[in-house]
Amino acid sequence: MRTREQIIGKQFLLEAFPEKEIPYEENPVKKSLDQVLKTKATARLEVMRYDVERPESEGGGYEERYWEVSQMPVLDSEGNVEYIVQKANDVTEREVARKAMNASEEKFRFMADELPQLVFTTDKDGNLTYFNKRWEGYTGIAVDELMQNGWQAIIHPDDLEQTGAKWEAASKAGTDMQIELRKRDKDGTFRWHLCRSIPMKDTNGAITMWVGSSTDIHDTRKLVQELLESNEQMAQLSDQVQQAYEKAESERKMLEMLMMEAPAMFVILEGPEHRFKLLNDKYQQLYPGRQLVGLPLGEALPEIKQQGFIELLDNVYNTGEIFVAEGVPILLPKNGKGPLEERFFNFSYQPIFEAGNVTGILAFGYDITNEVLYKRKLETPGQE
Repeated sequence: MRTREQIIGKQFLLEAFPEKEIPYEENPVKKSLDQVLKTKATARLEVMRYDVERPESEGGGYEERYWEVSQMPVLDSEGNVEYIVQKANDVTEREVARKAMNASEEKFRFMADELPQLVFTTDKDGNLTYFNKRWEGYTGIAVDELMQNGWQAIIHPDDLEQTGAKWEAASKAGTDMQIELRKRDKDGTFRWHLCRSIPMKDTNGAITMWVGSSTDIHDTRKLVQELLESNEQMAQLSDQVQQAYEKAESERKMLEMLMMEAPAMFVILEGPEHRFKLLNDKYQQLYPGRQLVGLPLGEALPEIKQQGFIELLDNVYNTGEIFVAEGVPILLPKNGKGPLEERFFNFSYQPIFEAGNVTGILAFGYDITNEVLYKRKLETPGQE
């Protein structure tokens, strides 16, 4: 950002390219140059950040830059170092892109680890590449061990053949796979899960990886079975319950990119005002037509503020402690716009930390209204 004439004759690191934070004697470029003078051998520095001073005409300050640097000595006839030729390749664009990719991967892992489902990924050939932390908590088996032994170790033996056949068919066709099977938890109990795998494809339609999830549906299946066994006259209702459940599960886009289309209601609230920063379609569906992003929760959703949820969020933000609740009644606009109606949710508030401080809250939840209502019907004999 300067002309050649502005640099020629200036002391290299003190005047031409001063480092804004590191003392001159500690400057890694100076240390490397000194080493070249001493050893008369070429030196190559690892990719390094070395910001460049902006001219006052362009606002002054420093511009972030990354470099690959090599330094080669030129010897005179007596073998002494006469010059050092330094070649610096500007790799800023590449490094910024790499850092952005790493940040994106960290967000993916954070979100996947906090989702209540058991999340996994494979490569295009079906080889496991990732398990989220929920697997370890659910199975009692370390993630590294699960990666080595594979998922077969926790699948009920009677479900292995059908699962393998479905996976093989989906892999060959390049289509979604969905199956109900039993998985062993850390207590040794086999529980029913709804498992789904979705292929991720490139612009040419070639599969690059598979993203999968496993949701515990044991209690729901048990409820359906109890309904079927309690009274033959309830068979039709049981069918409707099962159909409604299967429809809801099929429509739920469980892991499409894990962020904007998570199968649960997902929202990130920022700062002490709990300002909406990011929310997915599941959450937006509760308030169709409302503009939420950028607004504090209390201002955007006064009906929620009146029910005391701001105080819960304040406590999580101030203490950094996770809040988990099950079967909580919440008054929400009917169909998103009508009068308030009572619905029931399982939800949690997870503090988001930066540099040891809480900067926001990750909230996600599930609507369990139907399950609560079905349970009430079972507990109230004769109620239709």
